[in-house]
Amino acid sequence: MGDVVYTSKVRIVRKKGPLREADVPGADAPVTFGVHSEIAEHYGTDPDDYPPDASTLDYVVAAVGG
Repeated sequence: MGDVVYTSKVRIVRKKGPLREADVPGADAPVTFGVHSEIAEHYGTDPDDYPPDASTLDYVVAAVGG
């Protein structure tokens, strides 16, 4: 195994219910994670209770596809 060349330092804070904010390297402001549509329904959350922000799943899919 090679040497570790980078360690990402991310801080995640749960705000309320499914809402989270993450401080990530390279971002000028915290990134907001939430739920929307089918994801809110899956977790039993009314989509109208929170802003329809992208979920952590959306970010993972985007990262893998990018």
